[in-house]
Amino acid sequence: MSDSVHLVRLNKALADAGVCSRRKADELIRVGAVRVNGLVADSLGLRIDPVKDSIALHGKTLPLRAKDGADGPCRYVMLHKPVQVVSTVSDPQGRPTVLELLPESMKKNARLYPVGRLDYFSEGLLLLTDDGELTNRLTHPRHHLPKVYEVRLRERPEPQMLQAMRQGMTLREGERLAPVEARMQGACLLLTLRQGVNRQIRRMCRDLGLTILSLRRLSIGPLQLGDLPKGTCRFLLPEELDALKQSVGLHSNSR
Repeated sequence: MSDSVHLVRLNKALADAGVCSRRKADELIRVGAVRVNGLVADSLGLRIDPVKDSIALHGKTLPLRAKDGADGPCRYVMLHKPVQVVSTVSDPQGRPTVLELLPESMKKNARLYPVGRLDYFSEGLLLLTDDGELTNRLTHPRHHLPKVYEVRLRERPEPQMLQAMRQGMTLREGERLAPVEARMQGACLLLTLRQGVNRQIRRMCRDLGLTILSLRRLSIGPLQLGDLPKGTCRFLLPEELDALKQSVGLHSNSR
């Protein structure tokens, strides 16, 4: 390992590479999935030099982002994910991924990763970035931003069903959910979530006997999907990035 003054913790280097959050990086290190200069990383406190050291995850070498940002500015992309696309960078089943929807010019010299996920049959707003620190903040339980979803149902929910969501449900599997803002807007159910439980909306509706016809995410914190066409993407505007970073306690220098 290098004696450089630019040493950083291994989990931060992985997060800065856009691979995952620091918490997830610690899990990968624990199971021996990370190698540094060819050797299995055996300590969560290991510090490395992003410029000189080599990190491999599951046998694949990662391009690291130097602490001083020498690799260039981070990129922030808003995507309107369509259904039947997976929210990962690769898929063992060969299904289309969100990265395949991005133009090559947008991916050039950047290692973009989705922040969180939308399931295969859901659509809507998805953020992709190579900013590991922002990814870490957005995926950490302390910074769960409100996310608004538009749900089209086969049945119209009874008032007591909405009340159950608002009070906080206990799922069939035993997971206790935080209260959810639930209201009808025309024929659609609008839900605001502040909790990161896997497939939460689908499981809530299942337990209430409601059939989902479509599920779309409209917003993440200050970010709004707006009229971005399905299957297309764009870079965040400076004011959007400022608001997003401020919402998780980060200073923004986008301007």
